[in-house]
Amino acid sequence: MKSLLKIFWCWLMLWASGYINAQHRVQAKVVLDHQKHQLLIEQQLTYFNSSNDTLKKLILNDWNNAYSSKSSLLAKRFSDEFVRSFHFARAKELGATSVEKIASSHGQNLNWERLPEQVDLIEVDLAQPILPQQKQTIVLVYVLQIPSDRFTDFGYTEKGGYALRDWLLLPALYRDQKFARYSNADLDDAAYGLTDFDLEVHVPEHLELFTDLSQTSVEKSNAEKVYTIAGTSRVNFSFYLQPKPEFYSYKNNDIEVVTDIQDAKLNDIQKAVIIDQIADFVQDHLGRYPLSKMTLSQVDYSRNPFYGLNQLPSFISVFKDDFMFELKFLKTYLNSYLQNSLHLDPRKEHWVYDGIQSYLMMQYVAQYHPDMKMMGGLYKYRWLRGFNLVSTEFNEQYNYFYLLMARRNLDQAPGESREQLIRFNEKIATKYYAGLSLKYLDSYLEENKLSQALRDFVAANAHKNTSRTDFEQALKSQTDKSIDWFFNHCIDSRKPIDFSFENITKTQDSVTLTIRNKTGVQLPVPLFGLHQKQVIFKQWIEQFARDTTLTIARTTFDKLALNHLNEVPEFNRRNNYRTLRGGIHPNKPFRFTLLKDLENPEYNQIIYVPSIGYNLYDGITPGLRLHNKTILNRPFSYDINPMYSFKTTALKGHMSLAYNQFNRESQWYNIRYALNSSLFNYAPDASYFKINPNLTFNIRDRDFRSNHRQAFVLKYSAVEKQQTNYLVETNIQNYSVFGFKYIDAHNEVAHKFNLITDTQFSNSFGKVSGEIQYRKLFSNSHQFDIRVFAGAFTYNRNTNSNAFDFGLTRINDYLFEQELLGRSEKSGVFSQQFIMGEGGFKSKVSPETVNQWLITSNLSFNVWNWIELYGDAGLVKNRLAPAKFVYDSGIRLNLVPDYFEFYLPVYSNNGWEISQSQYPEKVRIVFTIDPKVLVNLFTRKWF
Repeated sequence: MKSLLKIFWCWLMLWASGYINAQHRVQAKVVLDHQKHQLLIEQQLTYFNSSNDTLKKLILNDWNNAYSSKSSLLAKRFSDEFVRSFHFARAKELGATSVEKIASSHGQNLNWERLPEQVDLIEVDLAQPILPQQKQTIVLVYVLQIPSDRFTDFGYTEKGGYALRDWLLLPALYRDQKFARYSNADLDDAAYGLTDFDLEVHVPEHLELFTDLSQTSVEKSNAEKVYTIAGTSRVNFSFYLQPKPEFYSYKNNDIEVVTDIQDAKLNDIQKAVIIDQIADFVQDHLGRYPLSKMTLSQVDYSRNPFYGLNQLPSFISVFKDDFMFELKFLKTYLNSYLQNSLHLDPRKEHWVYDGIQSYLMMQYVAQYHPDMKMMGGLYKYRWLRGFNLVSTEFNEQYNYFYLLMARRNLDQAPGESREQLIRFNEKIATKYYAGLSLKYLDSYLEENKLSQALRDFVAANAHKNTSRTDFEQALKSQTDKSIDWFFNHCIDSRKPIDFSFENITKTQDSVTLTIRNKTGVQLPVPLFGLHQKQVIFKQWIEQFARDTTLTIARTTFDKLALNHLNEVPEFNRRNNYRTLRGGIHPNKPFRFTLLKDLENPEYNQIIYVPSIGYNLYDGITPGLRLHNKTILNRPFSYDINPMYSFKTTALKGHMSLAYNQFNRESQWYNIRYALNSSLFNYAPDASYFKINPNLTFNIRDRDFRSNHRQAFVLKYSAVEKQQTNYLVETNIQNYSVFGFKYIDAHNEVAHKFNLITDTQFSNSFGKVSGEIQYRKLFSNSHQFDIRVFAGAFTYNRNTNSNAFDFGLTRINDYLFEQELLGRSEKSGVFSQQFIMGEGGFKSKVSPETVNQWLITSNLSFNVWNWIELYGDAGLVKNRLAPAKFVYDSGIRLNLVPDYFEFYLPVYSNNGWEISQSQYPEKVRIVFTIDPKVLVNLFTRKWF
């Protein structure tokens, strides 16, 4: 019997050895030309066909070449996320791959080509087909032009170093009878097969190499260093060259960690203790790391930081230094551990990595920092504890960041392919939701079954390619309960979860309740009985379709709650509580809160906040806003803002009521019903009052990443104006206008196309107008802008007033929709404020208004960076006057497009304006003080 066991053991070891070595192999000589930022590479690639298919072609990832074209997928993603640096980069800052030779091991040149529309993928025709379980070697000679690191943090650095990722030509992952043809989308998710590396790296002697491959030797000769590095069973590896070494090494009994993640306020002993604690924690939950060395860089963390409220500037940081370092290191460590231990398809199955990482980060904080609050040390100030933002547990922020997108109808399913996720979801919300879903599953399974499943999954798949199916099997092996709901609804669906109480009846001995499943997603939900916020009982209600009714024995609890501990990542928890007390006790009492706060589902929150406004006629107008707008959006919102004008000694302000109806499965994703009203001065001696009910239908593409948006707007505006002696023209006091507007907009860095049509009717006039805006950024970084506007009156009974005329040189804002700070000014800096609209002329040519029809065009072309030339031309027709050709031209300083610009007139119908007196008053300025507009400038890349 013992002999048979020995024979079996030897056979098993031989089989395992063969299995582990049944993978690709790369041998390469790499020479750095530091002056040119180039890598000269001679490479042998041995491809092992582990599939059951015969391969006649290979697909090689050449992601460095994505930096060579401003039409690559990488460039397109920069454009639609409003990242300007790449499209305005100099040629020497871009990257490229120059392939000099691809041949068989016998020297036969092989045919190859870059895939259509995918400049970073190479298709190679093999000399001989590769049969299943066979291998073939090809030879490659190529030169990498390394890009600047200012686009993605990878490339050559200003300090003279290099941070490289996905730089070698490596075979794409082959699975399910096809190669993964993924282009570089700035997602760090290249899909490779398992590969053994053996590299000889030649670098100048002043540079030092840091990598998580094993360094077998280093030699110095002829002013250069030659590193020999190797690794087995890898899909990728880190590669850093630094002239001034910033990496340091920590070792324990299981792993060596090489890192340059810094925190100047912690000493080496403190860092070592934290790193050791994190390594032990991860090993306890996932098992031993399958490699002996891990390299973690500041670049790794910068590309995937811990997004949360600890992103506050350092001078107002509310977290201790050691906790901040723990978060940074833990997230980077987990990311590297999972990427190097689990060989999944990183684009299609990213949610497994993301979910495990987020889940373990929550577990770590719960274990080592159970009392940590979302705003850290601010909790020690008693007067701040009334804010939910301050008193909420630290781990609750994961749920809030998910809801930030879900409440906007912008959330996406974790199982969605990664390149289809919008940036905020890819970096934060979807990643957090995957972790919350695992936490939900862990609570439901109980007895640490999830932790055991994770350890088993990592141990079984550390040395082979794996898949989502393997993960499902690992989870299901730990329980007899059905958990298909986890995959079907939490991972593969974006349908929200929302439970509420429908009916509750009580007797002296029992309580009968009906729970409503508002979205029909069949998931388990925990029911709680509470007394004075203490949990009396907890009971899991198994999944049900719509409504379920149950009867429970009545004990000391006086309130029922669903999902009280927020174990279920629910869309709306405001309807989860129901009191059993008699009398007039409300289910949710009112709470007044100073400043915007997080949503608290146990209270009806009324937020009050001091406000301040300004326009030339009212002056500085302080006020007090009363609203219900927490950080999370809600369907119905109100905002009432009375203000006091010291200049006019009168009450001013504005008010808005809005209801958002979201259609989650439709392209008509949002219908907004709103009522707005405002009261301010429009001249020194006169005010206006406006009330504006409106209805907006918002449409988006099926592709959430698309910046294409459409909207239909129906609006009615009723305006009452006091008479003013400040304006020369006859002023109409009271009027109402019905309008219909259609907007079709597609805005990116590389191009912009907007179409807007507007129809307005009132008792005294009817008018139609349309405009087209087009902007194109060329590959040479020159930019061309053109806008065409046409408008005409269908009828105009205002023979003695220009109140409703089209504005040629200044938008005629009779509906009070624009942020004009001095709307009635004819001279001075406030008259120079420019908002692109209607005629769009910058010079004050005559006529300034048009009462019959006009057609104008506005053009600009940049000559250097943000300096542009502009020109306007048009034909205008007023009643009782012949049509007139008008024009102007000048220089545009396009500092921040559409937000902060200067127009310097040069020549127009008025002659050479640049030589005329009082020229500074002719300059037009684009600027805004509206906080919402400014915030959008910084957040548009995320949403």
